[in-house]
Amino acid sequence: MQPIHLFSLASRQADWLSVRQAAVAQNVANADTPKYSAVDVEPFSEVFSQTRLELAATNPGHMAPSGLDAAAADVRREKTWETSHSGNSVNLEQEMIKAGDIHTSFSLNRSIVAAFGRMLTSAVKG
Repeated sequence: MQPIHLFSLASRQADWLSVRQAAVAQNVANADTPKYSAVDVEPFSEVFSQTRLELAATNPGHMAPSGLDAAAADVRREKTWETSHSGNSVNLEQEMIKAGDIHTSFSLNRSIVAAFGRMLTSAVKG
């Protein structure tokens, strides 16, 4: 049986979401720190495009996609909406929007993995 990469991809996204949540938490914790610059991580689409994903070929006529080696999410300085007089670039509204997006993505990821797990269990049981 060929390995199933959906679980690996979901795990990679969950790891990326965890790193992003940590960056958002760091930004919120330093919202009043003078000269603190807000940080964020590279978009998951960049991480995904660098992840090698191989599809199982069940027929000799299937074509195999080419991919790149996996890469980790990098923390980077964020483009913020505004900078305060103290030089702090954290915008709490922007951080709360990101936190909501992260929560939604975690929920979607969990739902997809659960549905795939149920489908896989059903296929194995016959």
